[in-house]
Amino acid sequence: MTMAEANNPHPYVGMWVTDDGHVRHALLANGRYDEARGNRESAYQGNYRITGNHIDYVDDTGFTADGEFIDDVLYHGGMVLRRKSPPTNE
Repeated sequence: MTMAEANNPHPYVGMWVTDDGHVRHALLANGRYDEARGNRESAYQGNYRITGNHIDYVDDTGFTADGEFIDDVLYHGGMVLRRKSPPTNE
């Protein structure tokens, strides 16, 4: 990762969560992701690449998947994930 990438992460970097909270995708600024499912933290981990509004995943076992960002919603594998609001300091 370059210094510019570290200071200006992609706008889709962050936490994406299904409405029921069961699936959680942490898209990290270094091009890695960490997916939790239910009580299973780090159920899947790997690399991702974003091109436009399209995301390609390659997990550490070699499994591939993809998704699309539309109107700040991530559609991936039949799931709908929404950006988790950052915590407030109030």
